[in-house]
This record gives sequence, C-alpha cells and structure tokens, in this order.
Amino acid sequence: MYRIVIVDDHDMFRAGLKAMLDAEVFEVVGEADSVETAITCIKSAVPDAVLLDVHLLTGKGADVIIGTNGMDKQPNFLALSVSDSPEDVVSTIRAGASGYITKTASVEEINRALQQAAEGYAVFSPKLAGFVLSGFHSALDGKVSDSISITGFAKSDARAQDVSDENYNSLTRREREVLRYIARGYTYKEIAKELFVSVKTVESHVSSVLRKLQLTNRNDITSYAYRRGVV
Repeated sequence: MYRIVIVDDHDMFRAGLKAMLDAEVFEVVGEADSVETAITCIKSAVPDAVLLDVHLLTGKGADVIIGTNGMDKQPNFLALSVSDSPEDVVSTIRAGASGYITKTASVEEINRALQQAAEGYAVFSPKLAGFVLSGFHSALDGKVSDSISITGFAKSDARAQDVSDENYNSLTRREREVLRYIARGYTYKEIAKELFVSVKTVESHVSSVLRKLQLTNRNDITSYAYRRGVV
C-alpha cells in the first residue's frame, strides 16, 4: 500500500477524496489544510505521495513542496486543482511536483494518477501537457536543467541515453505515437483505446521503442520525449 497525505483547505473535499481513494492501494496517513500544517504533517508521516491543492488559504501548494525539501525520503507530489492555468501548472511543477491533474478528473482517473505519482511517474492531464512543454521548452535545451526538479525525471534515477537521429528515425509512425502517449502519462489501456488496438499491441510497441532508442523504462521514454520536444 502507498502512504498518502491529503492537503486541501476544504474539510469536506478532503473527506471526499479520502473516501474515494482505493483502500486496497492507499493508506491516508495524514491530512492538512494549510502550508504550515502540511509541512509538519508530511515531515512527520513521511508519505509515499501527497495529493496537493495548488491554492491554500495560507499560501500555495508550491510552498509546501519547497518546505519539505531536504527530507531523507522526499515524497512525490501530485497537484490536484480546479485551476488549469499555465502559470499554476508550470510554477507547481517547477517547485518539484510529480504531476498535475484537475478536480474535474473522475474517481478512477484520480486513483490511477495518484498511484502513478507514488511510483515516481510524471503524470499530467492530457490537455495540460502542452502547458508543461511550453513552460520548460527553453530550459530543456537538449537535457533536463539541473535547476528543474520534476519527480518523473530528476527523482526517477532514469538513465536515459542521448540517442542519435538515426535511432529516432527508425521508429515507425505508430511507435512514435505510442512514445508521445507514454510521455503524456497515458496508461497502456488508455493508449490502446486511443489507437483502437489491444493492450498487448501497445506493450509490443513500447518494447520496440525501448529497444530502438536504447532506453530502459517508461520514465526514460518520458524524459527522452521531453528533451527532444516530440510530445
């Protein structure tokens, strides 16, 4: 089970989130309604992941992330907000969040996104991926900047290698589509639905992408795609 802390300044919303999380996957080990109480709670509970509101009455979600920097075991932060503005998305990810989804997400989507974040993946609502790309495009410049802390990239210990144009060009059109979907945080099941193929076919394409680009896992694919600007 993944240990989770919920940070939101609305008591009823926290209660609703707690009730909707899969009890077989997540254990809620703490709740907080302000920047200060969130930092104290997180340092005490040492969760695997934090479900974090972007705007709190006493500050921003980014302040919580920054306030917990330096922990021996840094949790992965998943922002959950009503806001989908580029400014909120980019500033929160820049602070170090693993991902960002909106409160319009379904119960299933929230559970899936939180599990992916807890496992160290970069997770974004599909329509928000463009904001992230725009915000970080100038900073990427061929590699992830040392000043940018994105859990899906910097904390994953991914060993993505720089690969040649020849390797990328060896990908088929469908493999490039799968690469982009993986980088946007889609699951295999979701990719299969988008492409009208089976999950096994998606798995086969991912294996081929990993082999051709000399990568190890889907974190490497995400990092590669963002470096290359092909998301």
